[in-house]
Amino acid sequence: MGFIPTTPRRNGSTMDVYDFDGTLYRGDSTADFLRFCLRRHPAIAATLPRTGLAALACLKLHAIDKTQYKGVLYRFLTHVPDIEREVDLFWRAHECNIGGPCQPKAGDLIISASPEFLLKDVCARRGLSLIASQVDPRTGRTLGPNCSDGEKIVRLKELYPDAEIDRFYSDSHNDDPLASIAGEAFMVDARKGILEPWAFR
Repeated sequence: MGFIPTTPRRNGSTMDVYDFDGTLYRGDSTADFLRFCLRRHPAIAATLPRTGLAALACLKLHAIDKTQYKGVLYRFLTHVPDIEREVDLFWRAHECNIGGPCQPKAGDLIISASPEFLLKDVCARRGLSLIASQVDPRTGRTLGPNCSDGEKIVRLKELYPDAEIDRFYSDSHNDDPLASIAGEAFMVDARKGILEPWAFR
C-alpha cells in the first residue's frame, strides 16, 4: 500500500488527482535521480548496459513489461550506500523543478509510476497524498506492478473504493484510463507551461 500522509481533499466524494513527472515536475524524476546518483557513485555505470538492453526489450520490442524493465533499472540502487541521504540531497538540488501551469493543494492526490521512496518526502512537505510504485530502495527489487497505465486505477480503487475523480492532470496519454473516469481531465506540459482540455486518441 502506498504512502498516504493525508486524506485527499474532497468536494463531497470527489478528489483532484495529478500525475507527477512531466505534470508537476519539469522532467522525469527517476531519470534525473539516476543521473544524480551516477555522478556521485560512478560504480552505477556497470548497471547501465543491462538497463539499456531492458529498455530496448520493453519500449521497442515489447518483449518485457514495464515492471520487468523497472526491476532492471533500479539495480543501480545497490551501488548507493545511503539512499535516504541521496534522496534528500537530490531534492535540495531539484525541488526547483516542481512547478508549471497546475499546482495541487494540500490534500490532493498524486499517482505516479516513479518509486514511492523517491517522492514520499517531497509530497509530504506539500501535504499531498501519494500512490506510487513500490520499490525496495536498497535492493532495487520491485515489490508490485509498476504504477502506470491501468494499474493506477487499480491502486486508486484499492485505497479509495468509493472515490470519484473531480479533476485529473497528466502529461501523457498513458493515463487515458484515469482521464476517462474523471469529471474533467487536462493535458499538461510542465516544461512549456501548457494546460489544455484532454483530447483522447
